[in-house]
Amino acid sequence: MKQSSLDALIAFYESLGPDSIAHFADYYADDAFFKDPFNEVRGLAPIQRIFTHMFVQVSEPRFVISERVVDENGALLVWDFHFHMRLWGRDKAQVIHGVSHLRFNAAGLVVWHRDYWDAAEELYATLPGIGWLMRRLKKAMAS
Repeated sequence: MKQSSLDALIAFYESLGPDSIAHFADYYADDAFFKDPFNEVRGLAPIQRIFTHMFVQVSEPRFVISERVVDENGALLVWDFHFHMRLWGRDKAQVIHGVSHLRFNAAGLVVWHRDYWDAAEELYATLPGIGWLMRRLKKAMAS
């Protein structure tokens, strides 16, 4: 994996906007795999649809990469995703803490992207109604 490829990808995510969606092909292979807590897709077009949908669901989305762990085959990126939720008329600032596991091909393009973050804690627990239930379940399961 080329360090310059990772640096460019990080800069891409930290400046990601609706107009950036067309540039995923500069960073991802045509048959790249992507998985997060809500999606599992293969191919550039489905990955672009996920991020296009993100701009519909939330306002002011912003990724901040705080740490990277790199080896010759890939990288782990520790990030915070800042946004405002648009569901149910809410406009509350939120942050999701997560990690992306990336693998690159010989050309430095992402071929495998897996996001790890806790949807229950980071998202569901903040929603009206279901948040109360999630907090009760967490309290009941705690030692």
